[in-house]
Amino acid sequence: MTGPAENRRPPDGMTEAVLDRSGLAALVTVLQGRGRTVIGPTVRDGAIVLDELASATALPYGWGVELEAGTYRLIPRDDGAAFSHSAGPQSWKSFLHPERVRQWSADREPGGGLTVREERPEEVSYAFLGVRPCDLRAIRILDRVMAGGRYRDPAYLSRRTGAFLIAVECTEPGATCFCVSMGTGPAADAGYDLALTEVVDDDGHRFLCRSGTEEGAAVLTELPHRAADDATRTAAVLGVREAAERMGRSMPPVDLRTLMRDTLEADRWDDVTARCLSCGNCTMVCPTCFCTTTEDVTDLTGDHAERWRRWDSCYDLDFSLLHGGPVRSSPRSRYRQWLTHKLGTWHDQFDSSGCVGCGRCIVWCPTGIDLTEEAHALHQEARGSQDAP
Repeated sequence: MTGPAENRRPPDGMTEAVLDRSGLAALVTVLQGRGRTVIGPTVRDGAIVLDELASATALPYGWGVELEAGTYRLIPRDDGAAFSHSAGPQSWKSFLHPERVRQWSADREPGGGLTVREERPEEVSYAFLGVRPCDLRAIRILDRVMAGGRYRDPAYLSRRTGAFLIAVECTEPGATCFCVSMGTGPAADAGYDLALTEVVDDDGHRFLCRSGTEEGAAVLTELPHRAADDATRTAAVLGVREAAERMGRSMPPVDLRTLMRDTLEADRWDDVTARCLSCGNCTMVCPTCFCTTTEDVTDLTGDHAERWRRWDSCYDLDFSLLHGGPVRSSPRSRYRQWLTHKLGTWHDQFDSSGCVGCGRCIVWCPTGIDLTEEAHALHQEARGSQDAP
């Protein structure tokens, strides 16, 4: 029988090493030298947000977060860790599938003609630093939705193609995290170029780094590093394992797809929608929600017009508008549509769940609605009806 460190030795062809803070700083520099725009977490406006990093000094060293339903607060940490925080208000969707994109513009010419210009996506080569395992899965889900079917989104493809992903495994779960229930974390299993596990102990502050692709291995060789040692491997494995054991939330241990299908008329929907504002915050912060609508705008003269694509939400009354009115006119029907699609019928469309357990929808709901609590309540109501004579 092998111990934890041996279990985490990289397979053949995969490079593994240990970086210190200078190695992490070099990682940003090397990626920039390769022409990449490095995006990562940084502190701004009282939150840890995702933004372009000029250097690794912008990372949120020494900051963590306190999370609860409807609550987000920055808290200082004594250990100087860079990645001991949970998911913030943004996800990588903001860069791969931006909130608002101009599709074309048109101008009326003096002679009466019309010039139409298609808007082509700006060419950018991204490197995402600090992608949590749940968000790695979210990116894979977006890949399936936006680029894996019959109708592919060229704007998404232009941003996603060649993006360099640096995962960071979770050792500090938030109170609203439930990735274990969804099978998406806290360990990074696939889909990354490099994966980091941060370790802060008596032996110092360091990062166990392993490559997942040839490009990742090539980048790693350009960084100051030392050979991976069993002590660091063991500390990294234990940190991730303990994070799984301290997960803040969980889903009921049932087939969620079946649960959603069999509780469409449950009384619980009335309870939760009495608290729901139909604001759509949960869909805006969700790393996998992808729905959009289009808007045409013009200037006061009528000589210039533009078409914009922007995010839309199934909580919007007009989202299901047909010639006879909206299909889902009540908050109950709209909340039920969101939750049953996310946990249930997403499987029918895209062969997976649409939820990765990041907990953002819980944190950023202004009334503190918790989808894990709702799933447990639906499960209990379903069990009660089955047990009734």
